Amino acid sequence: MSEIKVNSIKGVGASAAAITVNNTDGTCTANITNNLSNRRLTINGAMQVAQRGTSTTTSGDFPVDRFMALFGGTDEAPTFAQHALTSSDTGPYAKGFRHSLHITNGDQSNGAGTGDYIAVDYRLEAQDIANSGWNYTSSSSFITFSFWIKSSVSQNFYVTLKTENGTSQNYAFQTGSLSANTWTKVTKTISGNSNLQFDNVSTEGLRFRFLAFRGTDKTSSSYTLNTWGAYSSSARMPDNTPTWYTTNDATLEITGVQLEVGSVATDFEHRSFGQELDLCMRYFQRFVSGNNYQIGMGAYYTSSQLKCIVGFIKEMRATPSVIQATGTNNYVFYRDSAADTFDSFGVEATDERKTCLNNDSQVSGTVGHGGIVRTYNANGRIDFSAEL
Repeated sequence: MSEIKVNSIKGVGASAAAITVNNTDGTCTANITNNLSNRRLTINGAMQVAQRGTSTTTSGDFPVDRFMALFGGTDEAPTFAQHALTSSDTGPYAKGFRHSLHITNGDQSNGAGTGDYIAVDYRLEAQDIANSGWNYTSSSSFITFSFWIKSSVSQNFYVTLKTENGTSQNYAFQTGSLSANTWTKVTKTISGNSNLQFDNVSTEGLRFRFLAFRGTDKTSSSYTLNTWGAYSSSARMPDNTPTWYTTNDATLEITGVQLEVGSVATDFEHRSFGQELDLCMRYFQRFVSGNNYQIGMGAYYTSSQLKCIVGFIKEMRATPSVIQATGTNNYVFYRDSAADTFDSFGVEATDERKTCLNNDSQVSGTVGHGGIVRTYNANGRIDFSAEL
């Protein structure tokens, strides 16, 4: 039997090996650029899904699913939006990306304050890291983080990672200086560390944060990049360049966010809109919004108490918060040739699969009579949120 023994295989003129062979155990590492499935740990990295709407000026809101807008200390609120890409977006568009998360800075005319910040957060469940295949306590085992980014201002930006189990650890890296209005793909390979801990639970285990700007109250001029260290709230990254922040209506956008196990960044794993939406609904579901939408079947438990059992579209990460729009006659109970309108629901007996909504202050009827519960005007809305 013939046998070929090599250390690596490299293309003619290539700077890196396509396949590297471990001479001890015979395993190999391959730089594969085709789409291997189920390796992307991030959800909605192509910014396709935006259940809550496509624009926000509220910190803590989600302009696209799974990516949280954060800011504070600003003179004018920035705008975070799902943005449609075109063929002029050289780089990501040709790779199949049709949306980005787009930040438009406000007018920060008072300058860059020490407590000012604009950022985007993404948070992963601890169990998704624990079961990913990353040997996260080993410095010779890696995850690779990649994304496309574009800034209207030429400067460097920072990204931080923070673990949430055990003693929190922090890691920061930089994008490198971006050319203004030019898409750049950033790739960062991150090693494990003996201090990392990820529990096999559905609570938060890892968050990463894209910083458009962070004031000096949370930065340090002596911070060391590209290494894990104990998390310090007052020293999360190096001092930030303020140029983007102090430029009125400066823009920053990202897309193609992928976290994967291994030391090589593979091509972005594109999933269908339906697949991404299904994954997003583990964390958030816009159940109804608008006039005359079905909520569920209801019945009078007592003559003054309506109960309505609602099953979620899919099982959620944890018992969700029920978020509703309250207002005059937002909802209605159609029963026995009558219609009882009311403003809001009470919530009881909620778990990851279902909830019971009720009203015991604005309705009255015959015990046992059943019917249909609906929204009654354009303001009616019910959301379920189990975000990390």
